[in-house]
Amino acid sequence: MIPEYCRVLEESEISEHCFDLIFAFDEIVALGYRENVNLAQIRTFTEMDSHEEKVFRAVRETQEREAKAEMRRKAKELQQARRDAERSGKKVPAFGGFGSAGMTSISSGSIITDTIVEPEKPKITPAAVRPSGPSKALKLGAKGKEVDNFVDKLKSEGETIMPTSGKRGSDVSKALPPPVNMESVHLRVEEKISLTCGRDGGLQNMEVLGMVTLRVTDDKNGRIRLIINNNDNKGLQLQTHPNVDKKLFTADSVIGLKNPEKSFPLNNDVGVLKWRLQTTDESLIPLTINCWPSESGTGCDVNIEYELQEESLELNDVVISIPVPSGVGAPVIGDLDGEYKHDSRRNVLEWCLPVIDANNKTGSLEFSIAGQPNDFFPINVSFVSKRNYCDIQVTKVTHVDGDSSVRFSSETSFVVDKYEIL
Repeated sequence: MIPEYCRVLEESEISEHCFDLIFAFDEIVALGYRENVNLAQIRTFTEMDSHEEKVFRAVRETQEREAKAEMRRKAKELQQARRDAERSGKKVPAFGGFGSAGMTSISSGSIITDTIVEPEKPKITPAAVRPSGPSKALKLGAKGKEVDNFVDKLKSEGETIMPTSGKRGSDVSKALPPPVNMESVHLRVEEKISLTCGRDGGLQNMEVLGMVTLRVTDDKNGRIRLIINNNDNKGLQLQTHPNVDKKLFTADSVIGLKNPEKSFPLNNDVGVLKWRLQTTDESLIPLTINCWPSESGTGCDVNIEYELQEESLELNDVVISIPVPSGVGAPVIGDLDGEYKHDSRRNVLEWCLPVIDANNKTGSLEFSIAGQPNDFFPINVSFVSKRNYCDIQVTKVTHVDGDSSVRFSSETSFVVDKYEIL
């Protein structure tokens, strides 16, 4: 039977197929006695081919296809009802053209959102109350102590354990806390930067995408206008929402609806203005990174420095991640501005700086480690900022009738989508 699973009778081959052999011998020997089975039966038993399982999977796939077809049919019915309502002049449930606009919708073209119909969630019936008392049933939380012990061991080895909150680490680091006091008119000015630089200088590509998002929670403040202050001189491409009066914005930098009698939708995030900057001008790089690896007798001496070129910015939680060779030990740190952390699992040296601003616009790090100059690239940078890169702000909000001022709150964020030195 062994040749059935092993091509040659060698220790390496037997070790590679050890579990197959164990399962096969388990079918031959039961309680120390040989079972009356042949090779074909052993092969069938070990394959564990289940007709019931195939039937179950086929039924489940059929149900999934039917559910998707039903979802598409309902979506078409809703869209048809919406079109019929628009033709007959009835009130349409959703505000035409507007939708929930996030930073992912800042790509070129108009802001158009489709209605997504989700299948109805099954109703959950409450479980019957069981009598209290000691139970010998299996406890699902029994492994909790083992997990805690494992985490404690990792902490004792110097590993930093981040608490799980349902978000990825990169997403959590990019999130800025919302303002404490949000008015009935709330504005978000959001920007993302994507940058790729060469290690010897030269900006390969830099793109900044920005958007102003409006949220109104009081119908009294639905008919409003936003006064925009645009002091940017970097050559932005500005674009307003199709329902916004473009002539009014071009002439007076005011955002208002084409039909002033209409109101902005309530309790919905509406993207009213977006902009895009794409350039290869090195002078527009907000934060430059200069890395110089020099070979020495024992490996490489690496000198890396940063400089804030856009002094109006204040960058928080800056992390400059430098790859380091594996299996050569921890780097020997020399001069250092800020703090550092060596992640031996990911083979990354993280240079951490709480704040970079006009008062702390330059800094350097020196370290030595065995390796070659190419081992320390690509370098990745991440940060968050409460000041936007392009100088565009909403300075005032007024009512359409009477031009009286409206109280509003705002938040600004400038985050990294990609910031890489190759």
